[in-house]
Amino acid sequence: LYLHIPFCHTRCHYCDFNTYAGILPLREPYVRALLSEIELAGKAVQLADGLPRRSRTIFFGGGTPSMLSVSQISRMLNACFQAFSVDNDAEITLEANPGTLSQEQLEGLRAAGINRLSMGAQSFDAELLKTLGRIHSPEEITQAVHYARAAGFTSINLDFMFGLPDQTMQHWRDTLERALDLHPDHFSLYSLIIEEGTPFHTWTAEGRIKPGDEDLCADMYEYADELLQKAGYINYEISNWSLPGHHSRHNLTYWQNLPYIGMGAGAYSSFGNSRFSNERDPLAYIKQLKTGHLPEVEREVIEPEQAMAETAFLALRTAIGLHLPTFEQRFAQPFAQFVGN
Repeated sequence: LYLHIPFCHTRCHYCDFNTYAGILPLREPYVRALLSEIELAGKAVQLADGLPRRSRTIFFGGGTPSMLSVSQISRMLNACFQAFSVDNDAEITLEANPGTLSQEQLEGLRAAGINRLSMGAQSFDAELLKTLGRIHSPEEITQAVHYARAAGFTSINLDFMFGLPDQTMQHWRDTLERALDLHPDHFSLYSLIIEEGTPFHTWTAEGRIKPGDEDLCADMYEYADELLQKAGYINYEISNWSLPGHHSRHNLTYWQNLPYIGMGAGAYSSFGNSRFSNERDPLAYIKQLKTGHLPEVEREVIEPEQAMAETAFLALRTAIGLHLPTFEQRFAQPFAQFVGN
């Protein structure tokens, strides 16, 4: 299950996600709408005998889910447990901005059932954080990790970005070394992509900024991979490294092309041979849920051949690759026969 929380204090200069600044008064109405969608979605995908559908993971993404109160997060979690058959050992992740976390809040989130924290650190360089439009400081990253450990979190991910404007290899080395000192359980490292409609796209076109070139990005990636593997982290997916047993079960759902239900404004789902998405505008999303109907706006039927192709190429992002017996069991066709066709 994926729950999209679209609220942000400010919108980062590189971000093209469905997120919004300046709409904080909508938080409670939005949560109530999401509670309605969770209930409706649970009924829509329940098993033939009326029993709830099993859920292995829950992921609060955004936006900045940590801008909601502990009570609001707890209410949505309880709704998921009522509408779905959530595994006892389910991985329950919350994305957070290091600058929005307190010790008390993290203790409340852990008590509510969140057992994995994913923090958008991005860099330990203060100037690069300003360039990105991030609101936190390097010191707040360190503080947030210490708070999370004290609150009982045993699975913490840190996100970092490379190929940033004016970012040198020395910047990258310093960031990774400071991050390793914090001993996170998981790293997600992403190369900057200049997306249309973002300030970075405009500034790049105007020549005001110049992202790292491909050769530098490749060097940064290779350096990170070597450093992290020496430190005991496993590169299990192109952009992700984890200590043993701490890989993101939720994100592997996407790379293994398994079913997922996305809820919230602009969320996508892949379920029952279809891909479908929700109304993007938070206010329109809220209004739609008040009518008692799911806020779906688009649907695409996935034919078997497309599903097989997508399963194969998504698996190539992972270290384990495509498991041929599982592919044959799932699609009632050997992979060699599919390729031969």
